[in-house]
Amino acid sequence: MIRHKNRLAVILMNLGGPDTLDSVRPFLKNLFSDPAIIHLPWPFRPLVAEVISRARTKKAFKIYQQMGGGSPLLANTKSQALHLIQVMQDKLPDQEVEVFIAMRYWHPLTAEAVAKVKAFRPTEVVLLPLYPQFSSTTTGSSFLEWHKQANLQGLKVPTREIQSYPQDADFVEAHCDLLLPWIEKASLYGKPRILFSAHGLPKKIIDAGDPYENQIHQTIRAIMKKLHSSLEGVVCYQSKVGPLKWLEPSIEQEIRRAGEDKVPVIVVPVAFVSEHSETLVELDRDYRCLAETVGIPFYGRVSTLSNHPAYMRSLAGLVLTNSN
Repeated sequence: MIRHKNRLAVILMNLGGPDTLDSVRPFLKNLFSDPAIIHLPWPFRPLVAEVISRARTKKAFKIYQQMGGGSPLLANTKSQALHLIQVMQDKLPDQEVEVFIAMRYWHPLTAEAVAKVKAFRPTEVVLLPLYPQFSSTTTGSSFLEWHKQANLQGLKVPTREIQSYPQDADFVEAHCDLLLPWIEKASLYGKPRILFSAHGLPKKIIDAGDPYENQIHQTIRAIMKKLHSSLEGVVCYQSKVGPLKWLEPSIEQEIRRAGEDKVPVIVVPVAFVSEHSETLVELDRDYRCLAETVGIPFYGRVSTLSNHPAYMRSLAGLVLTNSN
């Protein structure tokens, strides 16, 4: 009897980003139409999404214009997929493994990914978010959309969700490996302060039980413990939108405090694993400019994990744990 190989489909999940300037507004509309982002019932949510996307298009257009006309997120994710499948194939020589990409708000959208996975005919699906820390607004939303589209398209396969990995050993190792050279550089200007910057969230989402803030702190504690460092590590948040109270302190507040103390700073994008507008524009341009304005002697920004070998091991290990 011929024994058929297991067919494992690994789904890398991320936000997505406009690939052209013409796609900026529809991307924003998709984003703000998500009930996990705008907590309003139908038909008010799409109306509000239309208003917000119109209001934010001009600013966002300029941001993506500065990035060459689109987001690099998909290209980064494709690179991660290629590196991950190499690791997976080495670890699972007796299985057929394929890695797919499902973006939440722009192509390849979740519905497109489900169709490709269905054609692959997997025996198991693993949903692997590129959000290390869980939030209902990111991982939770991606999971809901996956199951919705899978049901619509009749994809009925055992499916495992990897909820989060804020303290995974290889994930932490990748952060430390990228951070250590920056500590050496910054130390030439004094005792550095490490600013761990994460995407902010409205405080009301955390108050409703979202674990994101707690998991951000878990990641930072794990990194500082592995570093065995006496340096000050500070959590801060970026990318605030709208009038609601968001998580604090903001990165702007922490940069101004570092300016008052005249200490060098190293910024670590602790919740972003790929380069995109929040890192390439906000951290590299806007906050670097602020750091210079307030007199910080040194401003260094650690790169995202991208396809760092330890991060690839982390993702592969998460897939292999309890895999069929």
